Amino acid sequence: MTERIEEDSISTLKISDDKYYGINAKRAMDNFQLSTKHTDMEMIKQVARIKIAAAIANEKIGRLSHQKAKYIIKAAKEILADKLDDQFVTTDIQGGAGTSTNMNVNEVIANRALVLMGHQKGQYQFLSPQDDVNAGQSTNDVYPSAGKLTTLLKAEQLHASLSLLINSLNEKAEQFKDVKKIGRTQLQEAVPTTLGNSFHAFASGLTRCQKQLQKGMKTLLELNLGGTAIGTGVNTSPGYKELLYQQLQQDYQINIHPAPDLIDATQNLDSYVQFSGTLKALAVTMSKISHDLRLMSSGPKSGFNEINLPARQPGSSIMPGKITPVIPEVVSQIAFEVIGDDATVTIAAESGEFELNAFEPVIFKNLFESVDFLQSACVMLATKCISGITANRDKCLSDLQNSAETVTKLTPIIGYATATKFVKEALKTGKNVYDLLKEQGVYDPDAEPLADSQIAN
Repeated sequence: MTERIEEDSISTLKISDDKYYGINAKRAMDNFQLSTKHTDMEMIKQVARIKIAAAIANEKIGRLSHQKAKYIIKAAKEILADKLDDQFVTTDIQGGAGTSTNMNVNEVIANRALVLMGHQKGQYQFLSPQDDVNAGQSTNDVYPSAGKLTTLLKAEQLHASLSLLINSLNEKAEQFKDVKKIGRTQLQEAVPTTLGNSFHAFASGLTRCQKQLQKGMKTLLELNLGGTAIGTGVNTSPGYKELLYQQLQQDYQINIHPAPDLIDATQNLDSYVQFSGTLKALAVTMSKISHDLRLMSSGPKSGFNEINLPARQPGSSIMPGKITPVIPEVVSQIAFEVIGDDATVTIAAESGEFELNAFEPVIFKNLFESVDFLQSACVMLATKCISGITANRDKCLSDLQNSAETVTKLTPIIGYATATKFVKEALKTGKNVYDLLKEQGVYDPDAEPLADSQIAN
């Protein structure tokens, strides 16, 4: 296998000539031998899209020749077409604030462009990774901008999957609207409600989270691209930034725009913290729903047993016939991961110094992971659990009728103290509280029945 020699400010390295990446990516491979994944390919593609927009802008202002721009764009489009995936070798956690990933893309584009132009890989005098592919750019504006755009694209998929879950819960709310049951607070019997109310509340909580997600997605449209190293725009040419954003808006068909203060946007990452918090809130809400589903289906003989979850797999290697609520269990574990990811994002964002935060790689690793996890969890919970839930109507009604706390609705009529007395007696004797009230002439439910609205709402 033939090799080429590439040189940087440190020394020279041998690069296998069948590789399109160069010395910067090779150093990253040698330095960051971690058990983490490679940089997300969606992130790589957004870097490539930025390189295309930058090449078009730089050609229009005369910084790049037509030939160089043409082949940079052609090589970058091969990345978008998944033709060069195996050439991206940087890990998702890396030192250098993302420089390894940015240079990995620069080198692959440069070397592929050189081959397309009829040159050899590494002949950077004809087309340079830094001077041409990276013209008018810095890792410090390309990497975070690509990270935001990647998060946005992933969040759009999450939004669609969340709609699926919300719709599924609303369908169950309608299906169960007449299933009367006892409500519970602190795991103790409280007042009457319906199973439909419970599922409608699940859907409402997620709808609120979805609205917050939409707000957070809007913040991802504001980039520091064009600010280069620290936000001052050093090494950019007049007119470049305006043309760059025009091209991005055309490519993405969304209102991508520069932050009002590029220096602030380069060093302060509070927008990531806010977006991560939105993901955490969604995770917490989904986990709470999952806990409730597990409790409502518990038993089947010795638990609440209000609903049946669809059986997905045997639940034990030793207990015959045991079925475990595996889908809600996985959703809660995903929530634990997202909560941990949020803590990492918070600490990393707080740890920046002066004009740059060096810890964006771990921020994006955790943001991508959280969004991907939640997107999968929404689909899984909707299709493998919620859609197949059935109600144990007789059990719900029996629990309601046998609960002494149904007398709460009578407190405006008989008073709190009297109601408390009869609740205690019902619990002690095991008799129905309404039978006791009738026996002692305090209240006759046959003569003055409670309205359905009093029982269900």
